[in-house]
Amino acid sequence: MSKNIWVINQFAGNPESGWGERHYYFSKNWIEKGYRVTIISGSYNHVFHKLPHATAQFNFDNYEGTPFCWVKVPHYNPKSVTRFWSFLVFALKILFLPLKKLGKPDIIIVSSMPIFPILTGYWLKKWYRSKALLFEIRDIWPLTMVLLGDVSPKHIAVRFIGWFEKFGYRKADKIVSLLPNAAIHFEEIAKAGSKFEYIPNGLDEAVLSQEKLPEEIESKIPKNKFIIGYTGTIGLANALEYLIEAAGILKTDNRFYFVIIGDGYLKEELMKKSKDFGNISFFSKIRKNQVSSAIAHFDVCFVGRNDTPLFKHGVSANKYFDYMLAGKPVLDSNNFIKDPVELSGGGLIVAPDSAEAIVRGIIELNNLSELERKIMGEKGRDYVRINHNIKHLSDLYIKLFKQF
Repeated sequence: MSKNIWVINQFAGNPESGWGERHYYFSKNWIEKGYRVTIISGSYNHVFHKLPHATAQFNFDNYEGTPFCWVKVPHYNPKSVTRFWSFLVFALKILFLPLKKLGKPDIIIVSSMPIFPILTGYWLKKWYRSKALLFEIRDIWPLTMVLLGDVSPKHIAVRFIGWFEKFGYRKADKIVSLLPNAAIHFEEIAKAGSKFEYIPNGLDEAVLSQEKLPEEIESKIPKNKFIIGYTGTIGLANALEYLIEAAGILKTDNRFYFVIIGDGYLKEELMKKSKDFGNISFFSKIRKNQVSSAIAHFDVCFVGRNDTPLFKHGVSANKYFDYMLAGKPVLDSNNFIKDPVELSGGGLIVAPDSAEAIVRGIIELNNLSELERKIMGEKGRDYVRINHNIKHLSDLYIKLFKQF
Protein backbone atom coordinates (compact mmCIF):
# COMPACT_ATOMS: atom_id res chain seq x y z
CA MET A 1 0.00 0.00 0.00
CA SER A 2 1.26 3.51 -0.82
CA LYS A 3 2.44 5.75 1.99
CA ASN A 4 0.04 8.37 3.33
CA ILE A 5 1.61 11.83 3.76
CA TRP A 6 0.19 14.54 6.00
CA VAL A 7 1.59 18.04 5.37
CA ILE A 8 0.81 20.29 8.33
CA ASN A 9 1.41 23.93 7.42
CA GLN A 10 -1.00 26.63 8.55
CA PHE A 11 0.14 28.90 5.71
CA ALA A 12 -0.04 26.33 2.90
CA GLY A 13 -2.09 27.39 -0.12
CA ASN A 14 -2.73 26.68 -3.77
CA PRO A 15 -2.60 28.86 -6.91
CA GLU A 16 -6.08 30.19 -6.11
CA SER A 17 -4.87 31.30 -2.65
CA GLY A 18 -2.09 33.31 -4.30
CA TRP A 19 0.51 32.40 -1.69
CA GLY A 20 2.19 29.40 -0.04
CA GLU A 21 2.00 26.97 -2.98
CA ARG A 22 5.23 25.06 -2.19
CA HIS A 23 3.58 21.90 -0.87
CA TYR A 24 0.79 21.99 -3.42
CA TYR A 25 3.29 21.79 -6.28
CA PHE A 26 5.31 19.11 -4.47
CA SER A 27 2.13 17.11 -3.87
CA LYS A 28 1.34 16.92 -7.58
CA ASN A 29 4.53 14.96 -8.16
CA TRP A 30 4.11 12.85 -5.01
CA ILE A 31 0.57 11.85 -5.98
CA GLU A 32 1.72 11.05 -9.51
CA LYS A 33 4.33 8.72 -7.99
CA GLY A 34 1.66 6.84 -6.03
CA TYR A 35 1.69 8.59 -2.63
CA ARG A 36 -1.48 9.67 -0.84
CA VAL A 37 -1.23 13.27 0.32
CA THR A 38 -3.34 15.71 2.32
CA ILE A 39 -2.29 19.31 2.94
CA ILE A 40 -3.61 20.53 6.31
CA SER A 41 -3.76 24.31 6.43
CA GLY A 42 -5.52 27.15 8.22
CA SER A 43 -8.77 28.73 7.07
CA TYR A 44 -7.37 32.26 7.51
CA ASN A 45 -4.07 33.70 6.36
CA HIS A 46 -3.50 37.44 6.05
CA VAL A 47 -1.36 37.02 2.92
CA PHE A 48 -3.86 34.89 0.97
CA HIS A 49 -5.34 36.53 -2.11
CA LYS A 50 -8.45 34.36 -1.76
CA LEU A 51 -9.53 32.59 1.43
CA PRO A 52 -10.99 29.07 1.34
CA HIS A 53 -14.66 28.43 2.07
CA ALA A 54 -14.53 27.14 5.64
CA THR A 55 -17.70 26.97 7.72
CA ALA A 56 -17.01 23.75 9.66
CA GLN A 57 -14.14 23.01 12.04
CA PHE A 58 -12.51 20.82 9.35
CA ASN A 59 -13.27 21.63 5.72
CA PHE A 60 -12.25 19.33 2.88
CA ASP A 61 -11.80 20.11 -0.77
CA ASN A 62 -9.71 18.93 -3.69
CA TYR A 63 -7.76 21.42 -5.77
CA GLU A 64 -6.84 19.90 -9.13
CA GLY A 65 -6.09 16.50 -7.63
CA THR A 66 -4.57 17.58 -4.29
CA PRO A 67 -6.72 17.11 -1.15
CA PHE A 68 -6.78 19.99 1.32
CA CYS A 69 -8.10 20.06 4.88
CA TRP A 70 -8.77 23.64 5.96
CA VAL A 71 -8.80 23.91 9.76
CA LYS A 72 -11.02 26.73 11.00
CA VAL A 73 -8.93 29.33 12.86
CA PRO A 74 -9.75 32.82 14.10
CA HIS A 75 -9.01 35.87 11.98
CA TYR A 76 -6.17 37.98 13.35
CA ASN A 77 -4.38 41.29 13.01
CA PRO A 78 -0.89 40.50 11.65
CA LYS A 79 0.60 43.22 13.87
CA SER A 80 -0.95 41.97 17.11
CA VAL A 81 -0.70 39.01 19.49
CA THR A 82 -3.97 37.67 18.02
CA ARG A 83 -1.76 36.22 15.28
CA PHE A 84 -0.09 33.94 17.84
CA TRP A 85 -3.48 32.98 19.23
CA SER A 86 -4.48 31.79 15.76
CA PHE A 87 -1.27 29.74 15.59
CA LEU A 88 -2.01 28.05 18.92
CA VAL A 89 -5.63 27.31 17.98
CA PHE A 90 -4.44 25.61 14.78
CA ALA A 91 -1.84 23.56 16.66
CA LEU A 92 -4.46 22.37 19.16
CA LYS A 93 -7.22 21.61 16.64
CA ILE A 94 -5.08 19.35 14.48
CA LEU A 95 -5.00 16.90 17.39
CA PHE A 96 -8.62 16.17 16.47
CA LEU A 97 -8.27 15.74 12.72
CA PRO A 98 -10.90 13.26 11.46
CA LEU A 99 -8.98 10.07 10.75
CA LYS A 100 -11.80 8.56 8.66
CA LYS A 101 -11.38 11.37 6.14
CA LEU A 102 -7.59 11.53 6.17
CA GLY A 103 -6.43 7.98 6.77
CA LYS A 104 -3.67 7.03 9.20
CA PRO A 105 -0.47 8.99 8.39
CA ASP A 106 2.72 7.12 7.54
CA ILE A 107 4.81 10.30 7.34
CA ILE A 108 3.99 13.65 8.95
CA ILE A 109 5.61 16.85 7.65
CA VAL A 110 5.33 19.89 9.92
CA SER A 111 6.38 23.09 8.16
CA SER A 112 7.31 26.16 10.19
CA MET A 113 6.63 29.06 10.66
CA PRO A 114 4.18 28.73 12.56
CA ILE A 115 6.23 26.42 14.73
CA PHE A 116 3.76 25.25 17.39
CA PRO A 117 2.33 22.28 15.43
CA ILE A 118 5.65 20.45 15.81
CA LEU A 119 4.54 19.41 19.30
CA THR A 120 1.17 18.26 17.94
CA GLY A 121 2.90 16.49 15.06
CA TYR A 122 5.05 14.56 17.53
CA TRP A 123 1.99 13.48 19.51
CA LEU A 124 0.22 12.44 16.30
CA LYS A 125 3.24 10.41 15.23
CA LYS A 126 3.26 8.57 18.56
CA TRP A 127 -0.53 8.08 18.62
CA TYR A 128 -0.73 6.70 15.08
CA ARG A 129 2.69 5.01 15.19
CA SER A 130 3.72 6.83 12.05
CA LYS A 131 7.01 5.95 10.41
CA ALA A 132 8.53 9.44 10.45
CA LEU A 133 8.15 13.06 11.55
CA LEU A 134 9.83 15.54 9.19
CA PHE A 135 10.32 19.08 10.48
CA GLU A 136 10.57 21.64 7.68
CA ILE A 137 12.15 25.01 8.50
CA ARG A 138 11.27 27.79 6.05
CA ASP A 139 12.47 30.59 8.35
CA ILE A 140 14.48 30.21 11.54
CA TRP A 141 12.43 31.31 14.55
CA PRO A 142 12.88 32.74 17.12
CA LEU A 143 16.27 33.83 15.68
CA THR A 144 14.43 36.00 13.12
CA MET A 145 12.68 37.90 15.95
CA VAL A 146 15.99 38.55 17.71
CA LEU A 147 18.13 39.56 14.72
CA LEU A 148 15.56 41.34 12.54
CA GLY A 149 12.89 42.35 15.03
CA ASP A 150 15.36 43.59 17.65
CA VAL A 151 13.66 41.51 20.36
CA SER A 152 15.70 40.54 23.41
CA PRO A 153 16.78 36.88 23.56
CA LYS A 154 15.33 36.89 27.09
CA HIS A 155 11.87 38.01 25.95
CA ILE A 156 9.15 35.57 26.99
CA ALA A 157 7.97 35.12 23.37
CA VAL A 158 11.50 34.25 22.24
CA ARG A 159 11.89 31.71 25.05
CA PHE A 160 8.44 30.25 24.37
CA ILE A 161 9.05 29.79 20.64
CA GLY A 162 12.59 28.62 21.38
CA TRP A 163 11.27 25.72 23.43
CA PHE A 164 9.24 24.46 20.45
CA GLU A 165 12.23 24.95 18.16
CA LYS A 166 14.57 22.88 20.31
CA PHE A 167 11.90 20.23 20.89
CA GLY A 168 11.29 19.90 17.16
CA TYR A 169 14.97 19.59 16.29
CA ARG A 170 15.41 16.86 18.89
CA LYS A 171 12.29 14.84 18.13
CA ALA A 172 12.14 15.06 14.32
CA ASP A 173 13.53 12.17 12.31
CA LYS A 174 14.78 14.60 9.69
CA ILE A 175 14.98 18.40 9.53
CA VAL A 176 14.36 19.76 6.05
CA SER A 177 15.30 23.37 5.46
CA LEU A 178 15.02 25.80 2.58
CA LEU A 179 18.25 27.42 3.82
CA PRO A 180 21.47 25.82 2.55
CA ASN A 181 23.60 26.49 5.64
CA ALA A 182 20.99 25.84 8.35
CA ALA A 183 22.71 22.70 9.69
CA ILE A 184 25.06 24.95 11.67
CA HIS A 185 22.11 26.40 13.59
CA PHE A 186 20.48 23.01 14.19
CA GLU A 187 23.74 21.75 15.65
CA GLU A 188 24.17 24.81 17.88
CA ILE A 189 20.63 24.62 19.25
CA ALA A 190 20.08 20.88 19.66
CA LYS A 191 23.10 18.92 18.36
CA ALA A 192 20.87 18.00 15.41
CA GLY A 193 22.99 19.06 12.43
CA SER A 194 23.22 15.47 11.19
CA LYS A 195 19.44 15.45 10.57
CA PHE A 196 19.65 18.28 8.04
CA GLU A 197 18.35 17.90 4.47
CA TYR A 198 18.41 20.83 2.03
CA ILE A 199 15.29 21.19 -0.14
CA PRO A 200 14.91 24.83 -1.26
CA ASN A 201 12.00 26.61 -2.86
CA GLY A 202 11.39 26.23 -6.56
CA LEU A 203 8.87 26.61 -9.36
CA ASP A 204 6.89 24.55 -11.80
CA GLU A 205 7.57 26.28 -15.08
CA ALA A 206 5.11 24.01 -16.88
CA VAL A 207 2.11 25.55 -15.10
CA LEU A 208 3.18 29.16 -15.36
CA SER A 209 1.02 31.34 -17.54
CA GLN A 210 1.38 35.01 -18.29
CA GLU A 211 -1.56 37.23 -17.55
CA LYS A 212 -1.59 40.81 -18.73
CA LEU A 213 -1.06 43.53 -16.14
CA PRO A 214 -4.04 45.73 -15.27
CA GLU A 215 -4.08 48.82 -17.49
CA GLU A 216 -3.91 51.14 -14.46
CA ILE A 217 -0.49 49.68 -13.63
CA GLU A 218 0.92 49.19 -17.11
CA SER A 219 0.05 52.72 -18.23
CA LYS A 220 1.91 54.24 -15.26
CA ILE A 221 5.25 52.46 -15.86
CA PRO A 222 7.44 54.76 -17.99
CA LYS A 223 8.58 53.37 -21.34
CA ASN A 224 11.66 55.55 -21.79
CA LYS A 225 13.41 55.06 -18.42
CA PHE A 226 15.79 52.52 -16.89
CA ILE A 227 13.35 50.72 -14.58
CA ILE A 228 14.45 49.28 -11.24
CA GLY A 229 11.65 47.01 -10.07
CA TYR A 230 10.58 45.04 -7.02
CA THR A 231 7.67 42.62 -6.57
CA GLY A 232 6.77 40.97 -3.28
CA THR A 233 6.15 41.65 0.38
CA ILE A 234 7.02 45.08 1.72
CA GLY A 235 8.33 44.10 5.13
CA LEU A 236 11.34 44.24 7.42
CA ALA A 237 13.30 41.35 5.91
CA ASN A 238 13.39 42.87 2.41
CA ALA A 239 15.53 45.95 3.22
CA LEU A 240 13.43 48.15 0.92
CA GLU A 241 14.10 51.25 2.97
CA TYR A 242 17.55 51.42 1.36
CA LEU A 243 16.11 51.08 -2.13
CA ILE A 244 13.74 53.97 -1.38
CA GLU A 245 16.66 56.00 -0.06
CA ALA A 246 18.53 55.23 -3.29
CA ALA A 247 15.54 56.52 -5.26
CA GLY A 248 15.81 59.73 -3.27
CA ILE A 249 19.49 60.11 -4.16
CA LEU A 250 18.65 59.61 -7.85
CA LYS A 251 15.49 61.74 -7.93
CA THR A 252 17.12 64.42 -10.10
CA ASP A 253 18.60 61.89 -12.55
CA ASN A 254 16.02 61.49 -15.31
CA ARG A 255 17.46 58.18 -16.52
CA PHE A 256 16.03 56.11 -13.68
CA TYR A 257 12.61 55.12 -12.37
CA PHE A 258 11.58 52.80 -9.51
CA VAL A 259 8.52 50.51 -9.46
CA ILE A 260 7.42 48.75 -6.25
CA ILE A 261 4.61 46.17 -6.54
CA GLY A 262 3.25 44.51 -3.42
CA ASP A 263 1.76 45.04 0.01
CA GLY A 264 3.04 44.89 3.57
CA TYR A 265 3.09 46.71 6.85
CA LEU A 266 5.98 49.01 5.85
CA LYS A 267 4.39 50.15 2.60
CA GLU A 268 2.61 53.21 3.95
CA GLU A 269 5.75 54.42 5.71
CA LEU A 270 7.89 54.04 2.57
CA MET A 271 5.27 55.77 0.43
CA LYS A 272 5.25 58.75 2.77
CA LYS A 273 9.03 58.92 2.72
CA SER A 274 9.14 59.01 -1.09
CA LYS A 275 5.99 60.97 -1.95
CA ASP A 276 7.92 63.98 -3.29
CA PHE A 277 10.62 62.08 -5.22
CA GLY A 278 8.79 61.99 -8.55
CA ASN A 279 10.71 58.91 -9.74
CA ILE A 280 8.88 56.09 -7.98
CA SER A 281 5.49 54.37 -8.15
CA PHE A 282 3.90 51.95 -5.69
CA PHE A 283 1.24 49.45 -6.77
CA SER A 284 -0.86 46.92 -4.89
CA LYS A 285 -0.12 43.20 -4.87
CA ILE A 286 -0.86 41.50 -8.20
CA ARG A 287 -1.83 37.93 -9.05
CA LYS A 288 0.90 35.32 -9.42
CA ASN A 289 0.28 34.97 -13.16
CA GLN A 290 0.71 38.73 -13.62
CA VAL A 291 4.18 38.86 -12.03
CA SER A 292 6.07 37.92 -15.19
CA SER A 293 4.17 40.62 -17.12
CA ALA A 294 5.31 43.17 -14.53
CA ILE A 295 8.92 41.98 -14.59
CA ALA A 296 8.93 42.31 -18.39
CA HIS A 297 8.82 46.09 -17.84
CA PHE A 298 11.88 46.06 -15.54
CA ASP A 299 15.46 46.51 -16.69
CA VAL A 300 16.80 45.38 -13.30
CA CYS A 301 15.09 43.57 -10.42
CA PHE A 302 15.95 44.31 -6.79
CA VAL A 303 16.45 41.92 -3.88
CA GLY A 304 17.58 43.27 -0.50
CA ARG A 305 18.81 41.62 2.67
CA ASN A 306 19.88 43.36 5.86
CA ASP A 307 23.38 43.19 7.27
CA THR A 308 22.64 40.57 9.93
CA PRO A 309 24.07 37.18 10.96
CA LEU A 310 20.61 35.69 10.30
CA PHE A 311 21.34 35.36 6.60
CA LYS A 312 24.56 33.40 7.06
CA HIS A 313 22.24 30.39 7.03
CA GLY A 314 21.14 31.28 3.49
CA VAL A 315 17.89 32.41 1.90
CA SER A 316 15.26 30.91 -0.39
CA ALA A 317 12.75 33.53 -1.49
CA ASN A 318 10.46 32.90 -4.45
CA LYS A 319 11.10 36.35 -5.86
CA TYR A 320 14.56 35.20 -6.94
CA PHE A 321 12.96 32.61 -9.19
CA ASP A 322 10.40 35.00 -10.66
CA TYR A 323 13.14 37.48 -11.53
CA MET A 324 15.66 34.97 -12.79
CA LEU A 325 13.22 32.88 -14.82
CA ALA A 326 12.26 36.08 -16.64
CA GLY A 327 15.92 36.41 -17.66
CA LYS A 328 16.38 39.73 -15.88
CA PRO A 329 19.60 40.75 -14.10
CA VAL A 330 19.19 41.11 -10.35
CA LEU A 331 20.61 43.87 -8.19
CA ASP A 332 21.28 41.97 -4.98
CA SER A 333 22.03 43.88 -1.78
CA ASN A 334 23.55 41.44 0.72
CA ASN A 335 26.69 40.08 2.39
CA PHE A 336 27.54 37.35 -0.15
CA ILE A 337 25.22 34.76 1.41
CA LYS A 338 25.45 32.16 -1.38
CA ASP A 339 22.01 33.01 -2.71
CA PRO A 340 20.86 32.05 -6.24
CA VAL A 341 22.12 35.31 -7.74
CA GLU A 342 25.64 34.82 -6.40
CA LEU A 343 25.72 31.12 -7.31
CA SER A 344 24.49 31.72 -10.86
CA GLY A 345 26.24 34.97 -11.76
CA GLY A 346 22.80 36.27 -12.68
CA GLY A 347 23.23 39.74 -11.27
CA LEU A 348 25.32 42.22 -9.35
CA ILE A 349 25.88 42.01 -5.59
CA VAL A 350 26.36 45.22 -3.59
CA ALA A 351 26.86 45.91 0.11
CA PRO A 352 23.76 45.62 2.35
CA ASP A 353 22.16 48.44 4.34
CA SER A 354 23.61 51.05 1.97
CA ALA A 355 21.62 53.28 -0.37
CA GLU A 356 24.89 54.55 -1.81
CA ALA A 357 25.96 51.01 -2.74
CA ILE A 358 22.58 50.43 -4.41
CA VAL A 359 22.99 53.65 -6.40
CA ARG A 360 26.44 52.57 -7.57
CA GLY A 361 25.02 49.19 -8.57
CA ILE A 362 22.19 50.76 -10.55
CA ILE A 363 24.59 53.00 -12.44
CA GLU A 364 26.95 50.09 -13.12
CA LEU A 365 24.14 47.95 -14.53
CA ASN A 366 22.83 50.86 -16.60
CA ASN A 367 26.31 51.32 -18.09
CA LEU A 368 26.32 47.72 -19.36
CA SER A 369 25.13 47.08 -22.88
CA GLU A 370 21.75 45.42 -23.40
CA LEU A 371 23.60 42.30 -24.57
CA GLU A 372 25.70 42.18 -21.39
CA ARG A 373 22.59 42.46 -19.23
CA LYS A 374 20.87 39.79 -21.33
CA ILE A 375 23.77 37.37 -20.86
CA MET A 376 23.70 38.03 -17.11
CA GLY A 377 19.95 37.35 -16.99
CA GLU A 378 20.30 34.15 -19.02
CA LYS A 379 22.82 32.79 -16.50
CA GLY A 380 20.22 33.23 -13.77
CA ARG A 381 17.46 31.65 -15.85
CA ASP A 382 19.53 28.56 -16.68
CA TYR A 383 20.52 28.13 -13.02
CA VAL A 384 16.92 28.26 -11.78
CA ARG A 385 15.68 25.82 -14.40
CA ILE A 386 18.26 23.24 -13.33
CA ASN A 387 18.52 23.70 -9.56
CA HIS A 388 15.05 24.92 -8.54
CA ASN A 389 12.81 22.78 -10.69
CA ILE A 390 9.81 21.58 -8.67
CA LYS A 391 9.99 18.02 -9.96
CA HIS A 392 13.66 17.76 -8.97
CA LEU A 393 12.96 19.19 -5.50
CA SER A 394 9.89 17.03 -4.85
CA ASP A 395 11.95 13.98 -5.84
CA LEU A 396 14.41 14.92 -3.07
CA TYR A 397 11.50 14.60 -0.63
CA ILE A 398 10.59 11.22 -2.13
CA LYS A 399 14.14 10.02 -1.40
CA LEU A 400 13.43 10.89 2.25
CA PHE A 401 10.07 9.10 2.21
CA LYS A 402 11.79 5.94 0.99
CA GLN A 403 14.10 5.93 4.01
CA PHE A 404 11.20 5.15 6.34
